[in-house]
Amino acid sequence: MGKSETRAIQPTREENYSEWYQQVIKAADLAEASPVRGCMVIKPWGYEVWENIRHVLDGMFKAEGVKNAYFPLFIPMEFLQKEAEHVEGFATECAVVTHHRLEKSDGKLVPAGELAEPLIVRPTSETIIGESFSRWVKSYRDLPVLINQWANVVRWEMRTRIFLRTSEFLWQEGHTVHASADEAMALAGRMLDLYETLARDYLAIPVIKGRKSESERFPGAVETMCIEAMMQDRKALQAGTSHFLGRNFAKASNILFQSERGRMELAWTTSWGVSTRLIGGLIMSHADDDGMVMPPKIAPAHVVLLPIFRKDSDRQPVMEYVENLAARLREKQYAGRRLGVEIDAKETGGARGWEWIKKGIPIRVEIGPKDMAKGAVFMGRRDTSHRDRKSVGTDLFVDTVTDILDDIQYKTYQKALEFREAHTVFIDARDGFYDFFTPSNPQQPEIHGGFALSHWCGSPECEKKIKDELSVTIRCIPYDRNLAGDGPGRCICCGKESPCRVVFAKAY
Repeated sequence: MGKSETRAIQPTREENYSEWYQQVIKAADLAEASPVRGCMVIKPWGYEVWENIRHVLDGMFKAEGVKNAYFPLFIPMEFLQKEAEHVEGFATECAVVTHHRLEKSDGKLVPAGELAEPLIVRPTSETIIGESFSRWVKSYRDLPVLINQWANVVRWEMRTRIFLRTSEFLWQEGHTVHASADEAMALAGRMLDLYETLARDYLAIPVIKGRKSESERFPGAVETMCIEAMMQDRKALQAGTSHFLGRNFAKASNILFQSERGRMELAWTTSWGVSTRLIGGLIMSHADDDGMVMPPKIAPAHVVLLPIFRKDSDRQPVMEYVENLAARLREKQYAGRRLGVEIDAKETGGARGWEWIKKGIPIRVEIGPKDMAKGAVFMGRRDTSHRDRKSVGTDLFVDTVTDILDDIQYKTYQKALEFREAHTVFIDARDGFYDFFTPSNPQQPEIHGGFALSHWCGSPECEKKIKDELSVTIRCIPYDRNLAGDGPGRCICCGKESPCRVVFAKAY
């Protein structure tokens, strides 16, 4: 790109990454800030991405025997107090309902009817779902219980950013009950595998699977497993988590069952979830300085048809040609759903094409009288330069459109994978570690090296020291031995012996 070339998104990633992110959301018409502090309005183009994520995951869950259910938005305070570590982890983020009606006072509406016990607006549902499980489960014959909920949650964030961290967001939360610890751990692991599949095969985001350090675990969990992705500013994004809760929540909620041996035993539980944060990850993994880039398998639509009218008499024949082409394309299936085709007949000149570039639709097709005369279309792909367009025979385009989409999907993933690999390094020297996380560009203080694979002794003190000095955390202890290393080494902080490498990074 030449210095004089103007890009659709200003500022660019290099100039101001944080503001670039906000401008991509605006230009792609994905979402906007709400009048309610810290909340967002997800617009149709953005919500369709979430619907596609939901459709894919819901099918995966049901294939595992998971059933959907719904539980109350409001949680009695006493439920949270039963699990001390859990409530402590969420206490500062809880929104609390203390009144149940409004009354007029001096011409203004004021809260009235104070509740005998405050209600917490759902930050997560382990405790209230656990109460139901305690009534549903009586015998080993009732197990396992595999439940998922699609819902909204509220966490009163102090610093918010659309999709990444909002006071209210959408998610799914799975909750299961098992007769044994091994069965529960196996289920939690399978759910993490599903999240990896979603990220890799649909969102085109490469992720690292691993387990969290003790200080980074979900409050009240025995083990937290996660997938971590690298964004284009080289920060990590936790893209999904799965928790083995042991018997902690079963004990708090009194989830007991009669075992095959006739004894009453505490059950073993799990929980797991992803949220609309994934859309933020999608943006920061793939968008460029011209706007959003949608991986085809998750895109709201796959193809936009742009009819071109040189004169009024062109309109009817061109539109008939376009409608016929749209009908042929819509007969095709892609990624488990009907091929999504948009027709944009607005007469806005070049601005119309730029709108779809900024939205990130995978394929743009222009059709005018000259194209019709040749039996062709003029096609552009979003994963290449907007100038890189070519004429393709209409029948050939229809026959190969799904192959083109597959190629876009593959290359979008490969580009993200190559970026992550270019910014992931093995570091053994303390000075080199600190240098790696020191921004090289004073104008972009948040952009640093990326992922450091370094040894850690397991000490919370070393973990805290690195976090305090560099704002760097242990993202996960990777399962992949190629990342964890083949043997012991020396802790990057204190020099003591370490069993394996972990992933260090700055994170959202």
